[in-house]
Amino acid sequence: MAKKVVVIKGDGVGPELTGLMMKAVKAAGSNVEFIECEAGAGWWEKHGGSSLIPEETWKALSESDACFKGPTTTPGGAGSPKSVAVSIRQKFDLYANVRPIKSYKGLPAPLGEVDFVCVREGTEGLYIGEEIQLTNDVFIAIRKITRPACRRVAKYAFEEAMRRGWKSVVAIHKSNILKKTDGAFLEECGKVKADYPGIELEEYHVDNVAQQLVKNPAIYNKKVLLSTNLFMDILSEECSALVGSIGLIYSANIGDGYAMFEPAHGSAPKYAGMDKVNPVATVLAGAWMLDYLGEKIQSQAIFEATEKVIAEKRHVTYDMGGSARSSEMVDAIIRNL
Repeated sequence: MAKKVVVIKGDGVGPELTGLMMKAVKAAGSNVEFIECEAGAGWWEKHGGSSLIPEETWKALSESDACFKGPTTTPGGAGSPKSVAVSIRQKFDLYANVRPIKSYKGLPAPLGEVDFVCVREGTEGLYIGEEIQLTNDVFIAIRKITRPACRRVAKYAFEEAMRRGWKSVVAIHKSNILKKTDGAFLEECGKVKADYPGIELEEYHVDNVAQQLVKNPAIYNKKVLLSTNLFMDILSEECSALVGSIGLIYSANIGDGYAMFEPAHGSAPKYAGMDKVNPVATVLAGAWMLDYLGEKIQSQAIFEATEKVIAEKRHVTYDMGGSARSSEMVDAIIRNL
């Protein structure tokens, strides 16, 4: 029986990129059934309400095996709804946000070749969105950290290291200042490490990691980088520059019974409809989703074809030094399947 995947087309360049992803997945011989749905700022501006996600999309999500989310715009300002990604992470308890960071053959590695994975806790921290106004001049944001959430994301990080045959998990924190919240995070990482005697637990302050990623990122190669929600949100964005473009970074949000896959970049509204934006992150997020759904051969075929097209550099987009349109690059990937 075919697995069902809800595709949230998104805003800006989202609809065109998700269309190209589906084209590549189908060309690889996938049996996945795609259900296209609305969500994001574009839908909300027309319909309003307290959520960027319509009820019919929530219903489709609840009946699906996985979700693919194109890039969506999140409106700013007090009273506006929380982002599509945060809403789905919290609803389906997708506690591990995972971004592989790996250099590509054929593209410059600005600070040397890298190969590591960023794991970010995805359900709490500052992203619970709880803010309090005490006076006209004083505002407080609540950073919620719980031991169970720290424990399960730490377990995911150690399991990811085991899957890859790597020997180290790096816990990133600021416990010298955030003594209770980051203190609890580190304690839970230490407890989980006891179950994985072959894997080392390293501890780094977040500001030191930010510096090392510019100075000597190779020290993190073959390691899993683990942190709380906001710290790793910022660091994983910095890490994307190490491979040359955030347009190459694919991402997953994984829970115990469900997962959402997405490109790491935003909706880039100024490029909407121009067939210009790098499609790699979207296509490879789709390929990773196939692996999650059990279609490992089709998944691997898309990864290998994409890497070949990048290495050849004949059909790549402007940010990779080429002149191909998004659709032309995906057509080249399909030819190499």
